[in-house]
Amino acid sequence: MKSPSYIKLVSALFVAVLLITWANPAEAQCVMCKAVAEDSAEDGGLGAGLNKGILYLMAVPYVLLSALFFVIYKKWKADSAS
Repeated sequence: MKSPSYIKLVSALFVAVLLITWANPAEAQCVMCKAVAEDSAEDGGLGAGLNKGILYLMAVPYVLLSALFFVIYKKWKADSAS
C-alpha cells in the first residue's frame, strides 16, 4: 500500500503538469490579440477600444483595494478613538 505523502506528491505533480499544458494555449491567444490590435491601431478602431478595455480591467482592482483599505482605515481610526 502506498503512503499518503506519495499520493499527495503524485497528485501535486499531476496538477502542475495539467496547469502547465493548459496555460500554453492561453498564452497563444494574447499574441493573436496583439497582432490584431497592431494592425488596426492606425485606424483607431479596435486598437483604441482594446486599450480602453485594458485600462478598465486594470482600474477595477485598484478601486476595490482602495475602498477596502479606506474601510479598514476608518474602522481602525474609530477603534483607536474609543
